[in-house]
Amino acid sequence: MALTELHGVTHASADPFAEAIEHRFTFSQQILGARFRFEGNDQTLVDLAQATYAGLPRHRLPVTAPEFRIELRLLPRRAGTANGEPPPVRVQSGAGLLCGVMDASNYVVLAPGQRRALVVVSADMLDQPYHVRYELIEFAVFVLATRGLGLVPLHGACVGRNGRGVLVLGASGSGKSTLALHSLLHGLDFLAEDAVFVRPESLLATGVANFLHVQADALGFIDDDGARRWIGQSPVIHRRSGVAKFEADLRLGQFKVAAQPLELISAVFVSSEPAAGARLVNRLGPDEAASRLVADQPYASGQPGWRCFEERLTRRGVHELRRGPHPRDSVDALLTLLA
Repeated sequence: MALTELHGVTHASADPFAEAIEHRFTFSQQILGARFRFEGNDQTLVDLAQATYAGLPRHRLPVTAPEFRIELRLLPRRAGTANGEPPPVRVQSGAGLLCGVMDASNYVVLAPGQRRALVVVSADMLDQPYHVRYELIEFAVFVLATRGLGLVPLHGACVGRNGRGVLVLGASGSGKSTLALHSLLHGLDFLAEDAVFVRPESLLATGVANFLHVQADALGFIDDDGARRWIGQSPVIHRRSGVAKFEADLRLGQFKVAAQPLELISAVFVSSEPAAGARLVNRLGPDEAASRLVADQPYASGQPGWRCFEERLTRRGVHELRRGPHPRDSVDALLTLLA
């Protein structure tokens, strides 16, 4: 999308960052190994970014970390707006920009070369903070960090111990979040549940350890009464897939999040198949490991650094983890890899 094509959605000049904000509210935070500065024309929108990222561990990576700037611009409430789910984000790119557009009043414009992003939100979308956080603000944070720090972005979870981490992969519904939850309850360091970012040369992984998303049927496997109450009393979010999950704020619990990036020593593909008396964890051969990584990560496999990441991780070990009688059995299997 060229700059001149932005007029249909920006309400601004050809430069989407040109419009001045008269009353500027700010929030800064170390995220994914870099400093992010959020600047907005409305305190409510900046507060939403602060509620998402404040209190995170200040991860640092062995790379010069620039400061990224994200402008949050609130537009007036749209007349006659329906209360239903907003349209999904459509991604387009060109002229050095990357754009994610819901509609003419809700969109993201990123200029990775300038280390800047513009997030525009209409006031009625504040009634749906889940979509604003995950589909607009997080989109900007993740893309800027990926491009600016040379990270490989992965859809998966990561837990570890003593600076070593295991990357947890698998199809939607395979049990990644459940395994991450029980790893947390077992005392492992929690790095991320849904998105992991890796330096390919060192396999150092970072993430955003703010929320844990748990379906109601997983509560029955939690033995700790306090943890079960903490999750069960958390707000419920509804994903576009229709799945409802508790959104438990890890910053409010008494659990360990990874204070520093974790060095990946292995990866596991979580399978919904039961172990049926066999070993829960089995190492994949190099060719199968490489092919499954590509199939599981179609976006990441097209990014710079993928080949280096794939080769190094495959050498360290990629496994399949089958389901045991209780989720803690899977945690025990991860501990054998971390030993």
